[in-house]
Parts: sequence; structure tokens; C-alpha cells
Amino acid sequence: MANTDNTLISKYNVPGPRYTSYPTVPYWQDNDLKAGDWLSRLTKRYQDTNSKSGISLYIHLPFCESLCTFCGCNKRITINHGVESPYIQTVLNEWDLYLEKLGEKPMLRELHLGGGTPTFFSADNLRFLLESIYKKCDLHPDFELSFEAHPNVTSYEQMQVLYELGSRRISLGVQDFDPAVQQIINRVQPYETVLKVTEGARKIGYSSINFDIIYGLPLQKMSSIVDTITKVKQLMPERIAFYSYAHVPWVSPGQRRYTEEDLPLGSEKRDLYEKGREMLEAAGYIEIGMDHFSLPQDSLYKALKKGTLHRNFMGYTHQYTEVSIGLGVSSISDSWDAFAQNIKGFEEYTAMVNEIKEIPVFRGHLLNEEDLFIRKHILNLMCQLETSWGESEDNHPLILSAINHLTEMFEDGLVVLENRTLRVTESGRPFVRNACMAFDNRMWAKKPETQLFSQVI
Repeated sequence: MANTDNTLISKYNVPGPRYTSYPTVPYWQDNDLKAGDWLSRLTKRYQDTNSKSGISLYIHLPFCESLCTFCGCNKRITINHGVESPYIQTVLNEWDLYLEKLGEKPMLRELHLGGGTPTFFSADNLRFLLESIYKKCDLHPDFELSFEAHPNVTSYEQMQVLYELGSRRISLGVQDFDPAVQQIINRVQPYETVLKVTEGARKIGYSSINFDIIYGLPLQKMSSIVDTITKVKQLMPERIAFYSYAHVPWVSPGQRRYTEEDLPLGSEKRDLYEKGREMLEAAGYIEIGMDHFSLPQDSLYKALKKGTLHRNFMGYTHQYTEVSIGLGVSSISDSWDAFAQNIKGFEEYTAMVNEIKEIPVFRGHLLNEEDLFIRKHILNLMCQLETSWGESEDNHPLILSAINHLTEMFEDGLVVLENRTLRVTESGRPFVRNACMAFDNRMWAKKPETQLFSQVI
């Protein structure tokens, strides 16, 4: 990497949000949001959109048998599979609480199982969960089911059951194939295991397989990335999320197993990404938004070309609904003009749903017109690497403020402004989060006194 690029990395490598939402969670104002406030926004949006575009469901299945130290998700580590049925019943009870409030029958367009490790759950329990959800809603003609899977604990039977229930997309956590890296992050997972699951999914009929790969992990070297991407190219998944490791030990104490001295940082870390990107593009992958790649035949690339690519709390998606309901401990819901997050503690979540019989929301944010304006522009930048506005908005205070904050990025050739269109240049792609931060009015109004986010690069 050239010296100029190293200088830019030193200059712009600051803590910043990943912008899966705006406002970002630390800037939500309603930290004691009541379920009634959330429901009033949700039900109005639901009534306006359900019969036309449907809704999305995200179900958080938080259990894992072992702790992967890189992971920042809310999870419960256990080898006791007796927790499966009680937790599923609680999720279904929460779904019933929502159904009582929503009135008309939901039109389910998208359902995603996230973790934790959804394949911690047996095939029979996964079938029971999904069939119970389906019984109380209609499936949209374009309905999609997708799920995250840990290759070490994913069986052919689980994949077969989920396929029968509508899944055509599976996301496998690969991370890195280097044994030293796997050891320090406590994710020992041989290539042969990933190969077996990938071949099994293709045999069943899955049309879109995603691999999660992380750069910037402890002990990771250039040789690690080259070996990992070489093996990935042998399997050619349709999608790849090649994203930056977020070192946030104040959120994930398991990361205290190592220190920053074990991590590739700054330009060294970015070089890992650039090498991986070079290898992926040579294999026919196309970079999508930030840190994502897909083959041309995949729906993610098609959405990019059509201008319908979307980004939410789960990352990039080729379709979206304005209403997204999160079920399960710590899940986040979105009605486009409001966010709501469930209680993070397992026992408290269970008690709220099963004993108090209330929707287990504990915090959120009700978006105002300014928030919606900024959210639109940040989403455009994250998905299309550009955003535009009309002549009437030339003197809009938020536009003027963003342009002012972008002064140095203009000077460094990272963004350009032409005909009221702000565009991230090719050299600016590593700094798209910095461009988004220029619009982040809540962050500028109240700069954090402590580090809230991981580094941008």
C-alpha cells in the first residue's frame, strides 16, 4: 500500500459506528422506552404496509456450546440442550403478545434466524418453532427464510428441515482457516468441516450460501488471509461478508484473552482487506457496499444494480420491509420511524413475557423528521456509495453541516460533490463510515466522552 494511503489511514482511523441504524444505539434517546410508545408507532406503520409489502421477523437464538472470543453478540454459553424447548416457547409467547396488538393477520415476507448459534437447536425444535410461527401468519409470495450456522454444529438434517420450511439461504461463520488464529479466538474449525456443510447445503438445493470472514483478528497475518481466501475460492459461496474485527473488550470481556499487541492495526490491518479483496475480485466477486461481496448471479448484486440494496441491523439485504419485529432476548425491532430493543437478560426477558405478559421492550428511539432525513442519506451512502438532494435542500442546515464536516475528505479525494450528488470515490471506499459520520448530527451534538465504537479501519 502506498505511503499516501498509510497517511490517510492514520488520519481517518477513528472510532466510528457501523451504521446498521441511525441514530446509532448509543444515541437513542428513549432509554426507558415503554412498550406502549413503541406499539403506537409500530401498529400505525403495520396497518399502512402489512397488506402491501408484508413484515420481517428476526428471531434471536442465543445459545452456543462454546465461547468464540471475537464475538460481540448477546449469547448464553451452555452444553445443556434442555434450554431449547423453554426458550422456544417463550419466543412463541412473545409472538402471541404482538399478534394480540397488531390485529390483522401478518403477511410474512422475510424471516431470519440469528445467534448465538441457531443450529445449536435440534432439527425437531427448529421445525416446531417455524411451523408455530407460520400457523399464525400468511407467507408473502416472495417469502424468504435464512439462518446463521456454525459449521461445527450444523447437521445435514437441520439444513434439510430448514430447506423444507422455505430456506434457500444459509450463512456460515468461517472467520479464518489459520490454526493459530482459530486457537486464540476459540473457534477451531477445520476446512473439511466447512467443506462438508457447504457440499451438503448445495446437495439439498440451497441457492445462496454466505461465508463470514473476518480480517484484523489476533495473530492474523497476510499468509492467513491468502490461505483463507484460497480455500474459500475452492468452495465459491454466492456471498461473502468480509468484515473488520471489532475490538470492544468493554462490551465483550472474552476479548481480554488477548491485547492490541496481538492485533494487526492501521495500515497493516487494511492491507489484509485489500489483499482479500484483490483475490476475491480476481475470482469473479463484486464488492457490495461496505465489506460485502457477491457473485453476479446472486440477489445481493442484482439489488445493488436495481438500487434496492438495503442495510439494517443484520447487515445488507436485497429486500426489506418497513416493519421488522425482533423476537427473543435482546432482539431489535424497527418500524422505520421507531426502534425498540428487548431486554438483554435471559431471566428478565423470560419473566416479562411469561409472567408479566408484556412485550419485553426496555429501550428504543422514536425518530423525528431530522432523524429520518439523516437516516435516508446515511443509508444511501452505505448501500449505493452516494446520496443526492434537490435544489430546495441546498441550504438545508443538515446538508450544509455535512458538507462542512467533509472538507478534508473533499481535499483528499475521498468524496466528490457534483450536481447535488455526493459520491464516495474508489479511493474513498475504505472511509465510507467517515463519510456517514459527517451526516451524524446526534454524534456531532454530543461527542462521546469514552470510546463507544470500534475503529473505522
